[in-house]
Amino acid sequence: MRSLALSTLLVFCFSSVFVSGAETETGSFRGSVGLQTYSLRNQIKQDGAKAFEYIKEQGFKEVEIGLADNQHYGMSREELRDTLNKLDLKPVAALTSLNFILKQTDEAVANANFFGIKYVGIAWAPHKPPLDEAQTLKLAEEFNTAGKLLKEHGIQFFYHNHGYEFYPYKDGTLFDLLMEKTDPDLVKYQMDILWTVFPGQDPVKLLRKYPNRWVSMHLKDLAKGVEGNLSGGTDAKNDVALGTGQTDYPAVLKAAQEIGIKYYFIEDESPGVLTQIPQSLKFLSTVKF
Repeated sequence: MRSLALSTLLVFCFSSVFVSGAETETGSFRGSVGLQTYSLRNQIKQDGAKAFEYIKEQGFKEVEIGLADNQHYGMSREELRDTLNKLDLKPVAALTSLNFILKQTDEAVANANFFGIKYVGIAWAPHKPPLDEAQTLKLAEEFNTAGKLLKEHGIQFFYHNHGYEFYPYKDGTLFDLLMEKTDPDLVKYQMDILWTVFPGQDPVKLLRKYPNRWVSMHLKDLAKGVEGNLSGGTDAKNDVALGTGQTDYPAVLKAAQEIGIKYYFIEDESPGVLTQIPQSLKFLSTVKF
C-alpha cells in the first residue's frame, strides 16, 4: 500500500512538469476549458486533496462534478466544496442519474444549490439495448419532466449523448427524434466528442444542425484505427490525448466557437490520464483553424 501511494505521488509530481494552463491564448481556440472530475476518479479516491491540487496546477479554473453524495469518489460534499473553494476551482455543472432528478428532486436541487451549480445533466439514459422509437419517446418525455422540475429552481437540465442514440430512424437517427420531442427551453445538450465519433457521426454537422441546443462539450478523442459501433461503450484505452486520435479537432472547435458553446470540459477516462491531460491542454493552446 505504501509503494502504491508513493508511486501515485511520483506520477503527480512528474505530471506537474507539463503544466500548460487551461486558458488558451496562442492558438485559434478561445475558451476557458474545465475538467470533468470523473477523469481523476481513481486519484481522488486515493488522495482527494492531491488530486485537486493537480487539477489546479494544470491551470483549470472550472470543473464539472458528480451531483449525488455518492458521486464524489469518497469525499463528502463538504470536503469537496471546501477543497474547491480553497483552490479557487468553480463547479459550473454536474452529472447525475435521471432517477435522482426525477425521484429525489428536492435532494438534487439542494445539492446543486450547495455547490452553486446552474447546469445539471445526465450522461446515460436508462434503456434496454438497442434503443428504439418507443424508448426514445419515453426518454424525451422524462427529459422534459426533469427539465421542468429543475427549471422551477433556476437550474438548466441537459443530456450528454453516449453513442447508442444514433440508430437510423426515418431520414435521420433516434437522436434527431430525441431533439424533436424535447422542449428546447427545458432540455439542452452536451456533446461528447468521442461518443459522437465512435458511432460514426460527424460532430461538426451535428453542431451546425442544432446550433441552439448545445450548451457544453466533453473534449475526448478516439484512438486511430478503432472501429466504432452503437453500443455506447469502448475500452478506456481508446480514449487518447486530444489531437492524436480520429477527430478533426480544428474543425470541431471552430464550429463549437461559431455556434457559441458555453462550457468545454476535458474528460479523459484512460489509464494514462495524468500524462494525457497536459498533452491535451498543450494541443488546445496551439491548435490552429
